[in-house]
Amino acid sequence: MSTTASSPSTYVPPRDPGSRSRNIVGLLMLILMISPMALKLIRGTVPAPTSIEGFKSLVDALSVPELSLSFFFMPLFVLMLVYYRQWTKPVIALPLLIIFCLFYFGSMVIDPDYRSIITKADNVPITIMLLGTMITLWVAFREAASNDARLEAGIPLVSQDREDKVLVWPDLVYIELLCLVIAMTALVVWAIALPAPLESPANPAGPPNPSKAPWYFLGLQEMLVYFDPWMAGVLLPGLIVVGLIAMPYIDTNPKGNGYYTLKERKFAISVWLFGFLILWVVLIVFGTFLRGPNWNFFGPYQYWDSHLQVPLTNINLSEYFWNGKNLLGFGLDRPLPTQQSHGAIYPFVREAPGIVFSIFWIFILPVILAKTVFRRLRAQMGGPRFYVMAVLFVFLAMLPLKMVLRWLLVLKYFVYLPEFNLNL
Repeated sequence: MSTTASSPSTYVPPRDPGSRSRNIVGLLMLILMISPMALKLIRGTVPAPTSIEGFKSLVDALSVPELSLSFFFMPLFVLMLVYYRQWTKPVIALPLLIIFCLFYFGSMVIDPDYRSIITKADNVPITIMLLGTMITLWVAFREAASNDARLEAGIPLVSQDREDKVLVWPDLVYIELLCLVIAMTALVVWAIALPAPLESPANPAGPPNPSKAPWYFLGLQEMLVYFDPWMAGVLLPGLIVVGLIAMPYIDTNPKGNGYYTLKERKFAISVWLFGFLILWVVLIVFGTFLRGPNWNFFGPYQYWDSHLQVPLTNINLSEYFWNGKNLLGFGLDRPLPTQQSHGAIYPFVREAPGIVFSIFWIFILPVILAKTVFRRLRAQMGGPRFYVMAVLFVFLAMLPLKMVLRWLLVLKYFVYLPEFNLNL
């Protein structure tokens, strides 16, 4: 039994014929990323970044979720997938890493509030997670870029073209033992240098503000902003577990087994990475560094003022539907159904638009996808396997949809049924 060395290949791929369409997508993503900053500067809502304070004000203004997620992280995610053959080159990846480190660690020099948050003992794992995620992504995409270019050229993959085979025993086991010793030493030094922030026993009469879950659950805690607790804390985590269990049944494509590739697994890798990076890593960063007292959102350079009062104006879909003034005049402009007007079924009449939308999203949208954009995927996977995947997919897509609607329309619930303790 043997394994291979893990250093990325330096194979130079031939010219890609699809570069024009990718450049168009890349240009659109760059315009999206620049547009919020340009609009704010043109309107004068933030000072020009000609000084350190101006730079900090601009970053704080652009850090709010509706701008940073929609106009930075999501376009950046698309750029990462579209230009994976370019940014994984060491001559580009290394300067990008240096720029990130200068911004991330250099900000500790110019702002004491930022430094106090980043260096908090509880938050150090997030920094390690960010750097670890970036490095592992680079290694995976670097090798995927080389493999995809080799597949196009009809030559062996990176792992098949290597002659530096090594044995599991003793070569790999020795390396793993060495890594184990280094990791244990690092953990001991870490525990001595940054003592665990053990605090007083939990007191329900005086909870900490903000009360935060362990860092690996902060993504789920962030979902509580957008969904009812039973959905954010029970249903969505349950669907994540169900999705992981169902993955061997859903994904029977043998391509990509034992080697890195993006070209042969575009849909699977894109969906998986979107869930991991955007809906887990980014939300953890938000919950750790940008959610302060009362779970208010603060920019990275803002002081966490525990007395800050942020008005919450949330409107349910039924209120939009029955009150035309709430939806630019497109609603029915009628009073909400009550028991006097519609009898015992009034909650269902009142929430009819949300119920219809939910049925459409969960049960009808997968059928539409099967007949349109996912028609080829439906033929490849077969009916049962495709619809299991499609239902999980639309549930995954509901989270960014709900987030966008919260930001744009201050929408709280699609379906609001407090009579049955059921909100969606």
